[in-house]
Amino acid sequence: MTPDSTPHEQRALVTGATAGIGAAFARRLAADGWHLVLVARNAARLAETAGELAERHGHEVETISADLSTDDGCALVEERLSSGSPVDLLVNNAGISLNKPFLRSSAGDETRLLRLNVHAVMRLTLAALRPMTERRRGAVINVSSVAGFGAVMPGSTYSASKAWVTNFSESVGQSARPFGVRVMALCPGYTRTEFHDRAGINMSKTPGWMWLRADDVVDDALRDLRKGKLVSVPAWRYKLAVAGLRHAPRRLLHAVARDTRGRIGRDEA
Repeated sequence: MTPDSTPHEQRALVTGATAGIGAAFARRLAADGWHLVLVARNAARLAETAGELAERHGHEVETISADLSTDDGCALVEERLSSGSPVDLLVNNAGISLNKPFLRSSAGDETRLLRLNVHAVMRLTLAALRPMTERRRGAVINVSSVAGFGAVMPGSTYSASKAWVTNFSESVGQSARPFGVRVMALCPGYTRTEFHDRAGINMSKTPGWMWLRADDVVDDALRDLRKGKLVSVPAWRYKLAVAGLRHAPRRLLHAVARDTRGRIGRDEA
């Protein structure tokens, strides 16, 4: 499955490619015959992932060890997007959440979240779109979240960063479409990955029916990309949730918000 119908050697660049949704994209694209450029911070894990995919599928797998919350890390990936073998699909998957309320956060932590979730997405999308629009083919998938449709995490800035990603992708997608290039925001709900564990977020009370499989999220994303959608929300239950978030009165939304990882008690204020 490819983002366009032109028969040529396809190459995808995936950030945050060693775990979760990023790893699922890498597995699926490699199985579909894509050459890969994988980006992650952990060089050893990155090399292991690349070796496994190259051995299993026999396709070229490049690696870039980079911290995309830094200017130097973004510059490394920007350089690869603008030179070398053309990249036909960019998957901006790398992102973080903070297990703390804004009132107990620090400027350093909040800046890192914005640099990774927002700034890196903007920079890499821009770097990818320039050659894609010149070639009149290509696609960008920016991994956002259902959380971006409403303030469902009281005190958390994660949902605000994902609201930007969704709005940005939808807007840029409209301007790129006349050039034969697609940009889509992928907005999954809770997905079984290492994401919450890495942030130290206890999700043990989240009902099982709310969880999605990363492989299913990728299947839905690639299907919606082929359809030309600007925003993809996997799974019917989260499509319903997004409808509620978009249309429910804000007072009601605030009253029923259940993800309390960012709350702060009055005795702590």
